[in-house]
Amino acid sequence: MLYVKNVPNGERVLRVVAGSLAAAAGLLAVGGTAGVLLAASAAGIVASGLFGFCPMCAMAGRRLDKAKKHGAL
Repeated sequence: MLYVKNVPNGERVLRVVAGSLAAAAGLLAVGGTAGVLLAASAAGIVASGLFGFCPMCAMAGRRLDKAKKHGAL
């Protein structure tokens, strides 16, 4: 794997749901060029949720805590 996941599971689900809703709203409610641009940017949010890696979070130095990931205290 070429990247280290830096988005926790709960946030990943939220990103997929919110990004899907934003893409649908962009295509259905806004329409036109603005709607397509909104849907394309929402697709990036969905992708970061699906892959578990956010480039902006990586630039900010965000990392997942390994102890919390495996359930240890």
